[in-house]
Amino acid sequence: MRRYRLKISGIVQGVGFRPFLYREAARLSLGGFARNTSYGVYAEIEGTDAACDAFLDAVRNGPPPLARVVSAEAEPMEPKGESSFAIAASEPGARTALISPDIGVCDACKREVFDPADRRFRYPFTNCTDCGPRFTIIRDIPYDRKNTSMAAFVQCPACRDEYDDPSHRRFHAQPNACPECGPKLSFLVNGKEAAGDPLALFGAYIERGLTVAVKGLGGFHLACDAQNEAAVSRLRQRKARYEKPFAVMLRDLETARRWCELSPGEEALLSCRRKPIVLLKKRGEPLADSIAPGNARLGVMLPYTPLHCLLMENRGALVLTSGNVSDRPMIYRDADIPALAGLADAVLTHDRPIERRVDDSVAVVSRGKVRLARRARGYVPEPVPLRGCGRVILAAGAQQKNTFCLVKGNDAFLGSHMGDLDDPETERSYCEEISAFERLFDASPELAACDLHPDYLSTRFAESLGLPLVPVQHHRAHFASVLAEHDIRENALGFIFDGTGLGDDGMIWGGEAFCGSVAQSSRAGHLLPFPLLGGEAAVREPWRCALAAAELALGREEALELCENRGEAEVLLRARDAGINAPICSSMGRLFDAIASVAGVRRTASYEGQAAVELEQAADARAQGSYRFGLIEEGGTLIFDWRALIRDAWRDALSGAGAGAISMRFHRACVALVRDAALRLRVQTGCGAVALSGGCFMNEILLEGCFAALEAEGFRVYSNEAVPVNDGGICYGQAAIAAATIKNPASPLF
Repeated sequence: MRRYRLKISGIVQGVGFRPFLYREAARLSLGGFARNTSYGVYAEIEGTDAACDAFLDAVRNGPPPLARVVSAEAEPMEPKGESSFAIAASEPGARTALISPDIGVCDACKREVFDPADRRFRYPFTNCTDCGPRFTIIRDIPYDRKNTSMAAFVQCPACRDEYDDPSHRRFHAQPNACPECGPKLSFLVNGKEAAGDPLALFGAYIERGLTVAVKGLGGFHLACDAQNEAAVSRLRQRKARYEKPFAVMLRDLETARRWCELSPGEEALLSCRRKPIVLLKKRGEPLADSIAPGNARLGVMLPYTPLHCLLMENRGALVLTSGNVSDRPMIYRDADIPALAGLADAVLTHDRPIERRVDDSVAVVSRGKVRLARRARGYVPEPVPLRGCGRVILAAGAQQKNTFCLVKGNDAFLGSHMGDLDDPETERSYCEEISAFERLFDASPELAACDLHPDYLSTRFAESLGLPLVPVQHHRAHFASVLAEHDIRENALGFIFDGTGLGDDGMIWGGEAFCGSVAQSSRAGHLLPFPLLGGEAAVREPWRCALAAAELALGREEALELCENRGEAEVLLRARDAGINAPICSSMGRLFDAIASVAGVRRTASYEGQAAVELEQAADARAQGSYRFGLIEEGGTLIFDWRALIRDAWRDALSGAGAGAISMRFHRACVALVRDAALRLRVQTGCGAVALSGGCFMNEILLEGCFAALEAEGFRVYSNEAVPVNDGGICYGQAAIAAATIKNPASPLF
């Protein structure tokens, strides 16, 4: 007989791991016990050599589907003569356990919810060890019921029997509940609970074209009938979100197939346990036009809780958008329900508290890979691997699409999508959630990383910590995020295209080429700079970018002749001449805006990236030809010269070429630029790997075109997958650079 003590770390709490150990021990006739600890699970097993070996093999190679075993250390000890196995009470201690994300409802729970003979028939909070809330209900670790927002709900005898039964899938399922003992729905009208079935009342309000706020896993959503144009338009007015696309929830995969074009990879992503919003091509079924105006794609999710399954039971599609005014954080606290009054006609809520705001994740499938555009529900707080430095690092992230990153060991814990930090409520949530991560993962930062921009709230927060600080240039962070995610240790080339970011020289960058590694990179090329006429206003009014580019490409008089509002244009150019509010940029995002204006796609924008999105949508693959960037070498740096491109685009526009042709020729030019610059730089540096990052690479034509063109030339090509390619991935790149900086023996930080 042998006995082992096991230390198992990873995502092993709240995912049915201890019940799995119990069943394996019973199957193999092993004695011992298992208990949750703050690093994961501790177990002792006793039995024959063969049985112990089989148990260890099952732990390492066949854990439950939601578990992720990072390590399973086994150490022999003296046998105690135990022949039975038990699940023991959890113990406190140092906090290193991983926490599971919230998981979409499983098929078994869904069947119970719709089975009239089941005691959980139509119960919206049904869950088990394979699904349900996790991260949004946890207050502390170990992950036991007393440390969650379910602590106030005492299990009834029937639920307790399930919880204590090792053969049941609810064995030690911490959120376990039923209609007798669990959370309950209520329907509020004018702040008062309405009489009647809350689900029936919800349906009646939706049928009348009204908007209902719905309390979900990580906050309140606003729901209305996705086939009712008046209802969707009214919701847009209330949210002050006039054109930015809404997401929709569709009843099931069959409904999604009818209304969207679906690849096998997209079907798998829609249906997976993480249940993100997936960006899909519209098929043309009768959803309200104003859901995603000017956009050929639709953000689609399937029901991910029993409550959503019940809401979708008798309807095909609901608009389901964050419960907030546009660009404000999503409401998630019960105390803030009155703030929904101006947004919704009623509120469908419940009495299980939400511990933290967690928005919906957004993903696309590109070249067979899942790529996250927003990392939140279903993914957070699962760590992303990162080669650490032995120090706890806090990376503060960017100002827009903010996420932060806490690195402990070789785990990078990215916070949920925060949004833009300009809003005071978002700022408060940012600070609170960083504190929560430090507590949950017992990680006190020893080093901070931040953006170079001194006015970013994230930068000021990092500076306020009083820790050794690593300032990281924005686009180098994008570059490092790809190299670190794919563990690329050789020198590589990087093309980073986005809207903005403070450069080393104090200019606004955004059309950059780099050569180097995570630890050290040099600027190898960049877009020919041009002014942003009126500063930030140029982001909202793409015609200003077109004017600035036209003046440099065609001369002032011709540029003014092309401008619809010549008077305002003259004022802007005179201000630029006087050095007033016209910062210089090398931003590819702003060049996209300029072309969108030239092509007649979008002269003004109501949300960030709108012009570029609609320019991509307008592209016509049937169009012939391509524009060209020039490559000019100045002082060892490649300049991406777009002046001939602008001249050709204006010539096409004036000759009657459609937006589809202008857009396609521009996209082809961008792909050719990346290919040609990479070829030139490979000769100079010998680099055979290329990293693509920055918000412009959310553009499918650009990303897929660059992959194809570069791979055809023998390059190994990488882009972000597990972390967003946009500014949501900046914190991960900051953390990677900070870790590499500390590993450098010459680092002055310690």
